[in-house]
Amino acid sequence: MTNQVIGKSMFHGYAGSYSRQPDTIIDSHPAAGPIAFGQGVVYGENGSVAVPGESATAAQFVGVACREVKSATSYLDQNVGSYVQFDAVPVIKRGCVNVICQSGTPALDGAVYLRVKANASKPDAVVGGFEAAADGTNTVALTNVKWKGAADANGVAEIRIMTTLHA
Repeated sequence: MTNQVIGKSMFHGYAGSYSRQPDTIIDSHPAAGPIAFGQGVVYGENGSVAVPGESATAAQFVGVACREVKSATSYLDQNVGSYVQFDAVPVIKRGCVNVICQSGTPALDGAVYLRVKANASKPDAVVGGFEAAADGTNTVALTNVKWKGAADANGVAEIRIMTTLHA
């Protein structure tokens, strides 16, 4: 190993990629609508999962849509991985996963917030995304999720889902 890599930090990877395997629970559910890799999800109808709506609470959080190898569904938008309605979505319900931190500065054991409402002053913050700073009623604090450290240069940070709220 050359000395050029010592002291450097590596990127976390991609949103939706699980990052540690030993204590991980992943279940598959049908998508109720479009879900991007790394978005937080809640239950929809008949066991499906969906991006949280405006009335979603922290107790309804199911997990994070994991990244899977799949074909692009749109010719013009092949850089963003996502699931479409009725796709099987692998949802990580316990364990560590990489996500985009949309707002704030994640720190080890810091609070994680799930965006449930859009905010015109934060146009890049998507509903279902994760944040390190509260945004009033636009986010909910996830009591069973903590940041594992700082975000990388791409805004990707690792979270740990400590307990499953839903089997």
